[in-house]
Amino acid sequence: MRGMLSLALGGLLLAGGALADPVGNRADGRKLAGQCRTCHGLDGKSQMPVAPNIGSESETYIRAQLTAFRDGKRVNEMMTIVTRSLNDQQIADLAAWYAGHRITATMTADPAGAPEQCVTCHGADGIRLIDEAPNLAGENNIYIDTQLKAFRSGSRPSEIMAPVAAELTDAQIRAVADWYGATQIAIETVE
Repeated sequence: MRGMLSLALGGLLLAGGALADPVGNRADGRKLAGQCRTCHGLDGKSQMPVAPNIGSESETYIRAQLTAFRDGKRVNEMMTIVTRSLNDQQIADLAAWYAGHRITATMTADPAGAPEQCVTCHGADGIRLIDEAPNLAGENNIYIDTQLKAFRSGSRPSEIMAPVAAELTDAQIRAVADWYGATQIAIETVE
């Protein structure tokens, strides 16, 4: 009887391990990042205003966003096409690559002036304080403005951001976008 219980518990542990998220491989992620570099750069610093900086984002955040694009829960013409063929391992590898870089932020304003509704998750300087939130430091203000309006309209669903954005006027959204957009960043590529 004891042997059967041990066997059953061992089987459950193995099954649980199979359901866990795959561990990302940075070297494989670097290879895959070649398809991301046109918009996001190999280091994750955006090359165009409509693409966010992704270098030094958390693995949790990158995985969630890539999976949402792939699965149609988040819609963007380019990202939907790019992520369509990615499997969970490839998403994990990309997340490991970009999350492994280091970001530094240099503020040009007094931190006391940071948007109070944002600092708990995104920090006064725009460097995330929780893994589920993105860095906003150095992001293009047009990108931030567009995303906040998408949260407000519901075209980008989020249980956390939709109610926050719903309370913001266009002028307040622009102020948030300008605040974080003014922060200078440097992203160090870590091989």
